[in-house]
Amino acid sequence: MLEDRLLLRKFQFGSRDAFRLIYEKYAGDLLTLAVNLLNDKEGAEDVVQDVFISFVQSVEKFRLRGSLKGYLATCVANRARDYIRKNKRQRTAAVNEAEQMIPDSKSPVQLVIRDEELQKLSHALTELPYEQREAIVLRLHGDLRFRQIAKLRNVSIKTIQSRYRYGLDKLRLIMNGEVRK
Repeated sequence: MLEDRLLLRKFQFGSRDAFRLIYEKYAGDLLTLAVNLLNDKEGAEDVVQDVFISFVQSVEKFRLRGSLKGYLATCVANRARDYIRKNKRQRTAAVNEAEQMIPDSKSPVQLVIRDEELQKLSHALTELPYEQREAIVLRLHGDLRFRQIAKLRNVSIKTIQSRYRYGLDKLRLIMNGEVRK
């Protein structure tokens, strides 16, 4: 967090290298978050770019009060919600991290099994109501605490914890083949 504050300070004083380092540090995680919320890679890329453009435009008056990653993840979640509203569609999480998650030492059979599991998880996430999906994705991919998610959504912490718990329970049922829509 100290590194982020130092980079932010340098960026506020005009260092392009500092912005590049911030971008390189968080763009991948933010893109994963956006893809999981939108299930649309191009839309996710647009959302992340919009967040960084807004960040650049407001950096002079920006004051960091928590973690930079948490702030940027919150911005991505807000933009993703706006994107969904704008396009009038409820599209959801696609886990597209297979290449990053699979070690090179896996056998072809293990790779096929892992790919099938990721596809099943991606499909299961799309079956969740948006509120539950958002709570799970922000908690697991955005590394936000329940308190931060509750503040973002203007609901109680208990509500977010319930959405998270119900979403995980439904994911377990779906992944075990017990629930079908």
